[in-house]
Amino acid sequence: MYAYDTFDHAMVNARVEEFRDQVARRLSGELTEEEFRPLRLMNGLYLQLHAYMLRVAVPYGTLNSRQMRRLAHIARKYDKGYGHFTTRQNIQYNWPKLVDAPDILADLAEVEMHAIQTSGNCIRNVTTDQFAGAAHDEVADPRATAEIIRQWSTFHPEFSFLPRKFKIAITGAPKDRAAVKWHDIGLVLKKNETGELGVEVLVGGGMGRTPVIAKTIANFVPESEMLSYLEAILRVYNEQGRRDNKYKARIKILVEDTGTEEFKRLVEEEYEAIRAGFIDVPAEEVARIRQFFAPPPLPVLADEDAGLDALAAADFRFRAWVKNNTFAHKVPGHVSVTISLKPHGGIPGDATDAQMDLVADIAEEYSQDEVRVSHEQNLILPHVAKRDLVAIWQKLDAAGLGAANVGLLTDIIACPGLDYCSLANARSIPIAQAITNRFDDLKRLEDIGQLKIKISGCINSCGHHHAGHIGILGVDRKGEENYQLLLGGSGEEDASKAAILGPGFDEHGIVDAVEKVVTAYMGERKEGETFLAAYRRLGPDVFKEAVYGAR
Repeated sequence: MYAYDTFDHAMVNARVEEFRDQVARRLSGELTEEEFRPLRLMNGLYLQLHAYMLRVAVPYGTLNSRQMRRLAHIARKYDKGYGHFTTRQNIQYNWPKLVDAPDILADLAEVEMHAIQTSGNCIRNVTTDQFAGAAHDEVADPRATAEIIRQWSTFHPEFSFLPRKFKIAITGAPKDRAAVKWHDIGLVLKKNETGELGVEVLVGGGMGRTPVIAKTIANFVPESEMLSYLEAILRVYNEQGRRDNKYKARIKILVEDTGTEEFKRLVEEEYEAIRAGFIDVPAEEVARIRQFFAPPPLPVLADEDAGLDALAAADFRFRAWVKNNTFAHKVPGHVSVTISLKPHGGIPGDATDAQMDLVADIAEEYSQDEVRVSHEQNLILPHVAKRDLVAIWQKLDAAGLGAANVGLLTDIIACPGLDYCSLANARSIPIAQAITNRFDDLKRLEDIGQLKIKISGCINSCGHHHAGHIGILGVDRKGEENYQLLLGGSGEEDASKAAILGPGFDEHGIVDAVEKVVTAYMGERKEGETFLAAYRRLGPDVFKEAVYGAR
């Protein structure tokens, strides 16, 4: 993984000391909250319902064990003993004290981490496939591309005050595990007929109150010219994006209003003006950065393991965990392991300090010292020998991290909602907990099969409800929390927007409604047909009848 050079260290340390001075002036009363607000936001510090919230960047979701232990240390020393992993592959702390914020940032800087550009109208943390560098189906490791973009966009003077926040995602495989079509810019790594590496560029995706799926504006841009093309997109957006209305300021609105072809023409015009200039990275520098992401020297091992097979035959839970929580690796005899942060009845994305320490220990011993954070709020051990799966599962299970539900109904994405967020209209966490309790039966979950539920506590869509096979949106209805039910969304390469099924429910009714939808699916599905495929075949009427017919 990427290691800081002297410039990186100096830049981050200087930022810590600058913020230390700003916090001191706020605490002394020299700065008002209004004056302090833009300064704290530039360092990832929000003021939520009950306390400050610090959002720490995890670039493209990659950590080593030392960094994971430091996150655990911060949770233990400065927070309430846990952290919350987010849909942007970051981590949030919900209870830090303002006076401690500079020390937290200093602790992070010691392990080459920070909270820069985790807030504000700038280019945010670039996200990517959680299996990058390990996936059997990838064209190239997208993390090197993400690192090049990170270096280009960090403190970019022209793009530090965009009309609105800006999010970029990259996938290095045809199978989209990074939700690229739901981002301001989505990049798909591919090779042309000569074997040259480049990117397909999609633009104008996003969720929020106006969900839009991104459109392709370039089928292939050579990697050597990628930054020029991105710079051209950002320049057009920065110049023509709306600043008079925050709800219409995202690039998706500009692309929709301008029209995809006209927007593409504007970008191509700017691209021609700046390509072959000083923006793009020399080939030798690209090669240097790619060296940080060189694959680990894994031995080719046997795919079969007697110990694994024996436990799988004897223990249904372990057998389900191997089936659901492991992903094929490019090196035979290895897999990537997804550690579910969705225990039944738990809070999606939360991990305690002890659990983070354990994951760090396991990563160090069994996974080449690497941990990943997925946008689905789970943790990944990317490089695991199959012969070690028994030992790993037993350690995880003993710590409450052995849930075998990845990709199943209880692997729910949920935002913090009204329990923490000052923007929320309704609680998300209790709904997720109630659903996992209702479906607290692994054999039932296995029978239902792949089904993604995503919950947002407001229209800002941090829980990605528009992309859920079943989406739940919390709204305020005359002072009461109300939940809309949406069906048919997807965040993958077949991206689609979920549609509202009908009138909303209270917090108890929405759980009953989800169960009725699932029951209808199981009654109508064909053999081997997933929920999403069944919904697309049947349409909404079957599910409307199931949910509202007896009202």
